[in-house]
Amino acid sequence: MKQLILGVLLLFTLEAVMAQEKTTNLLPFETFEKKLLAAGPDPQILDARSGEEFIQNHVKGALNVSDEKQFKSIASKLRKEAPVFIYSIGNGRSAKLAAVLRALHFKEVYEFPGGLSKWIAQGKPVESTVGDGLSLAGFNEQITSEKLVLVDVGSRYCGGCKKLKPIVEKLAEENKDKLKLVNIEAYDNKQLTKALAVDALPTLILYKGKEAVWKKHGLSSEEEILTELNKHKI
Repeated sequence: MKQLILGVLLLFTLEAVMAQEKTTNLLPFETFEKKLLAAGPDPQILDARSGEEFIQNHVKGALNVSDEKQFKSIASKLRKEAPVFIYSIGNGRSAKLAAVLRALHFKEVYEFPGGLSKWIAQGKPVESTVGDGLSLAGFNEQITSEKLVLVDVGSRYCGGCKKLKPIVEKLAEENKDKLKLVNIEAYDNKQLTKALAVDALPTLILYKGKEAVWKKHGLSSEEEILTELNKHKI
């Protein structure tokens, strides 16, 4: 038993590289949704994010598993013969938790493809303690500018978003006479996230005259962003 617990703890501390490798077997979203519906009215859904994130937004019926203590309590009550569905922001923390359950011989373990970001972008419901945030009309006001407008949609909980933030802020400062930066906190602005079809974080959208001329999901380098800015006559 002691060895099993140590094994679980080891899996929980695996590097994100391993977690990302697990995501190569993700189901297409439509296939995943069919399996979730087929699981019946009370599916086993686990949220691998922090407790703070869970309180703000989560899928109805999900149980929060943010640490080893919670895991031991919840795992003992899960049915191994029934499917388990897991999500996080993207597929980082969910991949680690999925690896743990597979090691414990759960037969069917599925990750939400694209995580909660994709779920919200697809217009799926969440239970939330925060409002819908900025309206589309309010957003359109923010991107109305004679300058190029770079919209950075991210989350304060997202590792890739934290890496991207200083890059876009540096470019905005260096080109402030020609570039406006708009930051959008995705989970505080669910309706806008859906309207912009942001199904992964971070997402950059470049506007010129209120028209989206470039969109990129995932981490971007300074050189890549600068290339797009130059392409559109910054």
